[in-house]
Amino acid sequence: MTILDGKKVSNDIKNEIAEEVKKMKALGEKVPHLAAVIVGNDGASLTYVGSKVKACERVGFESTMIRMSNTTSEIELLDKIEELNLNDDIDGFIIQLPLPKQIDTQKVLMSVDPDKDVDGFHPMNFGKMALDMSTFIPATPFGILELLDRYNVETKGKHTVVIGRSHIVGRPMSILMGRKGFPGNSTVTITHSHTKNITQITSQADIIISALGVPNFLKAEMVKDDVVIIDVGITRVVDETSPKGYVITGDVDFENVSKKASFITPVPGGVGPMTIAMLLKNTLLARELRHK
Repeated sequence: MTILDGKKVSNDIKNEIAEEVKKMKALGEKVPHLAAVIVGNDGASLTYVGSKVKACERVGFESTMIRMSNTTSEIELLDKIEELNLNDDIDGFIIQLPLPKQIDTQKVLMSVDPDKDVDGFHPMNFGKMALDMSTFIPATPFGILELLDRYNVETKGKHTVVIGRSHIVGRPMSILMGRKGFPGNSTVTITHSHTKNITQITSQADIIISALGVPNFLKAEMVKDDVVIIDVGITRVVDETSPKGYVITGDVDFENVSKKASFITPVPGGVGPMTIAMLLKNTLLARELRHK
């Protein structure tokens, strides 16, 4: 069994990007600039955006964090997005989700310039991805592809089962794993809350990508030997014995499933660190596209 070490791979990617930035600086070129907009005071969102800013510093990117209050109106946010769309200094930006209830998330994501949409959420970018065209791939699916690639996990002709159909992970993964090329060329089954006899489906899978958000959902009896497991789930589970009072748990019963798996991502330290690394990669790509 091989651990797909997202922490190590994400560090490798950051080092590679830092080298690229060094070359830009040596040539007197503009370095990539990533902006993040956060509306409200959600603790997890603040932590996440803070780690994105730190990652930018580490690789030598410019970064801007824009904080807006919980009472921000939809019009105020749309005005701020338009400002970022028109700002030539900003190569890419993200709108941290979730947004407060008075704001229409879909309307906001639609208003982001597709050329600066480094999250890959704009319908134009999603459509390009579905058509196998060059575009920004959402950071978490992009990170999963990179892990499979760097560990040379065979995907051609394999049966991939995706658990969950969110627009952020499940649906893009189902498209990407079925595309021509590597990683891809697998036969994909997408499962969700209305799927019947899910064990029957997962027990036939060569690769399982779980993005459900239900702790320890996938048990050892639900998978076959030598399965490849990608666990995207990340849930805080109360644990009195932990110093923090909780532990981070994935969708997969790691202890038992890992005994049957050929490759598996741990939680934490698997897919999570890859997401920020790929956001940086998308920002580098945005800068290249804008300065051709």
